[in-house]
Amino acid sequence: MRQFNGSRFQDRQTAAAEARKALIEKFQKRPGPDDPAVIARAEERKAMLEARKVREAEKAERLAREEAERAAQRAREEAERQAREAAEAAAREEQRKIDEAEAARKRAEEAELKAMLEAEKKAERDARYAARKARKAERKTMLQRMW
Repeated sequence: MRQFNGSRFQDRQTAAAEARKALIEKFQKRPGPDDPAVIARAEERKAMLEARKVREAEKAERLAREEAERAAQRAREEAERQAREAAEAAAREEQRKIDEAEAARKRAEEAELKAMLEAEKKAERDARYAARKARKAERKTMLQRMW
């Protein structure tokens, strides 16, 4: 809590006026726009701004160059991937053709084997039939001789 210092209204007004005067004097003591120090600081700021612009331009150029390199790399990788996929597709197609040819050869062999088996079965059936006919004919002749 502030202590009451017993100042009067007149004292407070005087103190405020003195503070205003001090502020005005401080403001008036500042160097003007044509002062060499102010001009030097302005030149310095201007040089810093130009240097910043140059750095930003260099950075933008570097980023653009890096992005172009990345885009070229992506394009190369994409082309390699497509070529690899095309080669794989061609290999799969070739393997499919080989598999189909092998399957067709196997089907032909199986069909040939089946035909041979059928022919053998038919020959066996015919032989059995012929044997049966021969037995019947033999029995018939035997019976005829007996009668």
